[in-house]
Amino acid sequence: MAYSLLKFIRRFAAALAILSLLPVSVPRAEAASRIKDIADFEGVRDNVLIGYGLVVGLNGTGDTLLNAEFTRQSLIGMLERLGVNTRPSQSGTTNPTGGTDTLKPRDVAAVIVTATLPAYTRQGARIDVTVSSLGDSTSLLGGTLLVTPLLGADGEAYAVGQGQVSSGYTAGGAAATVTKGVPTSGRIAAGGVVEREVAADMEKMESVQVMLRNPDLTTARRVAQAINAFLGTESARPTDPGTVRLAVPARFQGDTVGLLTDIEQLRVQPDQMAKVVIDDRTGTIVMGENVRISTVAIAQGNLTIRITETPQVSQPTPFSSGGTTTTVNRTDVQVDEGADKKLAVLSAGITLQELVSGLNALGIGPRDLITILQAIKAAGALQAEIEVM
Repeated sequence: MAYSLLKFIRRFAAALAILSLLPVSVPRAEAASRIKDIADFEGVRDNVLIGYGLVVGLNGTGDTLLNAEFTRQSLIGMLERLGVNTRPSQSGTTNPTGGTDTLKPRDVAAVIVTATLPAYTRQGARIDVTVSSLGDSTSLLGGTLLVTPLLGADGEAYAVGQGQVSSGYTAGGAAATVTKGVPTSGRIAAGGVVEREVAADMEKMESVQVMLRNPDLTTARRVAQAINAFLGTESARPTDPGTVRLAVPARFQGDTVGLLTDIEQLRVQPDQMAKVVIDDRTGTIVMGENVRISTVAIAQGNLTIRITETPQVSQPTPFSSGGTTTTVNRTDVQVDEGADKKLAVLSAGITLQELVSGLNALGIGPRDLITILQAIKAAGALQAEIEVM
């Protein structure tokens, strides 16, 4: 008896040990987003760059120089910088634009070069550049972008672009043509070299602005509360619906990067306005979670008249001496007055799911639903903002 009891106690203890190793099922909290997914930090931003250049080596698909004077002037200027004189001589003939008749290549195209300089990109780093035709070039496939300075908003050159252009293509014959992508626009992977850095020093910052991507008073306050709860001090406070000002605590002085690294991982439940977004062109409707309506009755019906013509051919009997073949018209007219449509009552304070289910019960399509939502809003029963795209 004692041996059996001891054996049972040992088995029970082993079972408890196994259960203690199993993961504990915890009820799932309300979904929340990281601060880094809903906000940006001051100073951590991209910069756009733009430049003008030439793409050479095209297979007869470049600009027509007589139609694109800027391409011609750019080509002449580039050749002169390389020591090649293309100006007309006294004995040479000139065309109406002032150049020589022999300067008519179709393998050169003027392009606009754009790029994005990521935040804190150091000198010597490489970035992708995009090339777009500026003249009447038909394709940039196979071309090479010559050295092109990329300027910032202050007019300074921050990068230089050059390389082989990758673009779409067009192929076809007399009866059919196939086009893939956009032949007059291309991309150069790692085709830009950073030559100048954007001056910024996060280590010496005494305060940081946290900028919400979707400004909202409630969300801004929740972000400030989450930061203060993490730091244990009242260092963050919302200054407007889109900005939370964070004073760097003394223990993080000189380590602003570490502070922001910890803060961007904090989770906050963003608030959102009650809004209905409508796209009339595609019939798309997007409704937010907080959309509510007051008590309202809805009826929807359309008058549809359908006319079908089914002509029939009437022929005389075989071997008959008289009669002719004739066409007899057969017309079928159907009128649908929407008699099967019902008057539906939607109660006040219903949820989004109930609203959609109630409107779907009327058997209407997305475009009719757009009209109904606008009518409910006009009646003052829709407690949400309607935004038409």
